[in-house]
Amino acid sequence: MYNNNALNAYQQNSVFTASKEKLLLMLYEGLVRFIKQAISSLEEKDYQKAHTNLIKAQNIILEFMATLNMEVGGELSKSLMALYDYMYRRLVEANIKKDINIAKEILEFAEELKDAFEEAYKKIKK
Repeated sequence: MYNNNALNAYQQNSVFTASKEKLLLMLYEGLVRFIKQAISSLEEKDYQKAHTNLIKAQNIILEFMATLNMEVGGELSKSLMALYDYMYRRLVEANIKKDINIAKEILEFAEELKDAFEEAYKKIKK
């Protein structure tokens, strides 16, 4: 019990003290992780667990959409919004249909976005 409480406190502290860039990277990492867990659950036919993880992934994408600054970002923001919207709709479809292939398609997008942002984050840190 103590170790679990200590881990939770550490994780909360990591989030509360992280920069905006680090938080964004953590969200991308979570997005990839939840989609992978959903795919694994779909393969195991554990539909409740798949549903839970797909909802978590959808919520992260909704957060990306809500925090995207359309006024400052210009064309990049418009492109990201369109991509996030597509990813969100496809994850909803994957959840409804319990379709592994759709989830795998969106996982590819999520991994590419995470990798791109990870590279940008490394450059920002320097």
